[in-house]
Amino acid sequence: MASLALAGAVLVSVAACGGTTGEETSTGAEGGDSGLPLVFGAFATPLEEPWDGAIHAALESAAEDGLIEYQHVDNLATADEMESGLRDIIANQEPDIIIGDAFAAEDAVRAVAADFPDIAFAFGSGGEEQAPNFSVFDNWMQDPAYLAGMTAGGLTESGTIGVVAAMPIPEVNRIVNAFIAGAQETNPSATVTVSFINSFFDPATAKQAAEAAIAGGADVLFAERAGVIAAAEENGLPVFGMMVDQQAEAPEHVVSSLLWDMRPTVEAIVESVEDGSYEAANLGEFSFMINGGSSLAPFNTETAFEVPADLISSVEARQAEILAGEFETPVDEEAPAGSTTVGE
Repeated sequence: MASLALAGAVLVSVAACGGTTGEETSTGAEGGDSGLPLVFGAFATPLEEPWDGAIHAALESAAEDGLIEYQHVDNLATADEMESGLRDIIANQEPDIIIGDAFAAEDAVRAVAADFPDIAFAFGSGGEEQAPNFSVFDNWMQDPAYLAGMTAGGLTESGTIGVVAAMPIPEVNRIVNAFIAGAQETNPSATVTVSFINSFFDPATAKQAAEAAIAGGADVLFAERAGVIAAAEENGLPVFGMMVDQQAEAPEHVVSSLLWDMRPTVEAIVESVEDGSYEAANLGEFSFMINGGSSLAPFNTETAFEVPADLISSVEARQAEILAGEFETPVDEEAPAGSTTVGE
């Protein structure tokens, strides 16, 4: 009963600072007596947002497999909410590991980590690791982006492909640039238009940007942000999803999706904490395709248009080279040439 009361205290405290807590997941004995490390997920956005949702899914999977105990809170939308939430979690739950995203609260999260050097922090971040205990990761998805681009280049009939993305920051640019490079491999004469919506989640603006790309001649789309798939479906066009397999959103139009699997990153963190070797590190390599951290979803065989078998074979051959270490997708974090920003 005492452990339940303690858990309730942290949930009330976190909710008071603006978060909403999802279902608590744990394995082993109640109250953290299982001997498994307690991992707490601290997320800036609601878990419906795919980026944080991918991390949450990996942590849930690890809990279900008996690797960790897992609890979480989401929607810590401001730096103040994130900092207050983290300090409440630490005071009441005493986690071994905290995993989340720091993009909107970089300084606040790093300050909390510095105050608690015995807790392993691993956060999505555009910055470097911070000794002794603050590790960083990101969705290094240039490999599946390149493969999706190859497919898009082979599908376009107009010679124009439209990309709608969040904003011209390194972690987005490298995905978009890899997609463009892939498209140019299969279709050197193709034009790829890129529109940034200046937001991580604004489906209405993303859809408008997609419609503008279509009006400009694009007949294949890459939905780096939510909202684009709806425009593709309404216009009967091929589209590529992002982060999770989005085929169900438009079963006849989503060709494939870039997938991010955080499980290898989670396992690396947990293993190092358990064997006492944990230290601040850049964990980006665990999101590479060669390490199982990213992939291209299986091609949709139910599309309203044909995806040529020889095109699929070419893409699969390149994928095999990536997995064998024989091909390295170029990483370009500069804003794509000719890109525009349409959001506020």
